[in-house]
Amino acid sequence: MISRRNLLFSSAAGALLAGRRVVAAPASHASTPARVVTPNGTSLPYRMDRGVKVFELTAEPVKREFVDGFHVNCWGYNGTTPGPTIEAFEGDRVRIHVTNKLPEATSIHWHGFILPNGMDGVSGLTQPKIEPGETYVYEFTLKQSGSLMYHPHFDEMTQIALGMHGFFIVHPRDAARRVDRDFAIFLNEWFIKPGTATPDPTVMLDFNVFTFNSRVFPGTDPMLVRLGDRVRIRVANLTMNSHPMHIHGHRFFITGTDAGAIQPSAWIPENTVNVPVGTTRDIEFVADNPGDWAFHCHKTHHTMNQMGHNLPNLIGVDASKTEERLNALTPGTMIMGTTGTGDMSEMQQMMDMPRNSIPMRGGTGPYGPIDMGGMFTIVKVRERLGDGDPGWYRPPRGTVAWKVEG
Repeated sequence: MISRRNLLFSSAAGALLAGRRVVAAPASHASTPARVVTPNGTSLPYRMDRGVKVFELTAEPVKREFVDGFHVNCWGYNGTTPGPTIEAFEGDRVRIHVTNKLPEATSIHWHGFILPNGMDGVSGLTQPKIEPGETYVYEFTLKQSGSLMYHPHFDEMTQIALGMHGFFIVHPRDAARRVDRDFAIFLNEWFIKPGTATPDPTVMLDFNVFTFNSRVFPGTDPMLVRLGDRVRIRVANLTMNSHPMHIHGHRFFITGTDAGAIQPSAWIPENTVNVPVGTTRDIEFVADNPGDWAFHCHKTHHTMNQMGHNLPNLIGVDASKTEERLNALTPGTMIMGTTGTGDMSEMQQMMDMPRNSIPMRGGTGPYGPIDMGGMFTIVKVRERLGDGDPGWYRPPRGTVAWKVEG
C-alpha cells in the first residue's frame, strides 16, 4: 500500500507531487513560495528601481538579548544578529547598499553565489575594504537558487565570531514543489565569561554558549506547523565546529545545500544531518506526528550554556564532608557534579549567579525542567493552529510514559 507520506517522498514524486503541494511556477511568480520565517529574526525589505531589487544593509555594533536578562555585545547588520534574511528569485537583478558603522573596516561576501569577480567581497583581493562611514554598492544578477549566506571577508575571525552573518535565500523561478512552512536557522557559538557581556573572538574551540539565530533555549522561538504540513528547515553554519542537527518524532530528507537543490533521486532519509563549517543544509519532512518535538544539535555540550570545561571530574566522589567544611567558611556552598550534572540547572537557579549570566541548562516544560539549553528548540505540530504559540501539547490518554508503582 502506498501511503501519502511515501508518495510525497518517493523519487518520482520529487517533480510530481500530488494535490495542493505541486508547484510549477511560471516566470511571473504566479505561485508565491511560502514565506521564509527566521525564528527570533527579521526579513529585509526592498524597493524597486527600474527593475532592480534594492536592499540596504548597515554593519554595526548590536546589543542582543540571548535569553531574558542575558545581554551580549555583538556586531551584526541592521540592528540584529544574525542579519536580516534576504529573499529574492533566481534571475532577479539585485543591488545591495552596504554601509559600515563599525569601529573598523569591513567587506561583505555573498557566500555560494555565481557572480562577477568584483562583486565577491574579499577585501584586498576583489575590492578595497569598506572603511568606517563608507557605503559600497554591490549589484549582480542571481544565477542560481538555494539557501545562501552573506558575511564579511575582512577580519572575519572577529566579525563573524561577533555575529556578522545572515541568510540570502534565492527561490527557484520554476519550483518543482512547494512547502507549507519554511524556516531558517543560523548557528553560532560564543565564548562569554559568566558575568561579562562581550564574547572573546580569539577563542578557537572551547566555546561555552551555543545559539540558534543568536538565541539560547528557552529564548528560542518554537517552529509552529499544522499537522500534515510539508516543512522545510534551512540550517546555516559559519562556526568553528560542525553541528549534527537532530529532530525527534519524524524523519526528513536532505534536499539542498548552499550549492543548490539536490535532485530527488539523491535525497537521503535521515533524522540527523551534520552541517559542516561554511555550509547550509535544507531538510524537508511531512509533519504527520502531532506533539512538541525537540530539534537540536546532538553534540551534548552544545545544548549547555556557559559550562566550564576545566572542572575536576567529581563523578562518584563523596564530597559531603568537603561541603560541610566549605560551608563553615562560606555558607551556601554547593559541590555539584558528584552524581552527574542533570540537576545543575535547578540548583543554579536557586543560587546567586553572576550578573548577566545564564544557567548551564534552562527552560521548564509541562513535566518539569527541560534538561537542555543552547542549540535547542521545539517543533510544535498541531492539527489546529492559530496565530500564536499553542502552548504545550496535550497527549491523548494512554500515550505518555508512566511510572511503575510498588
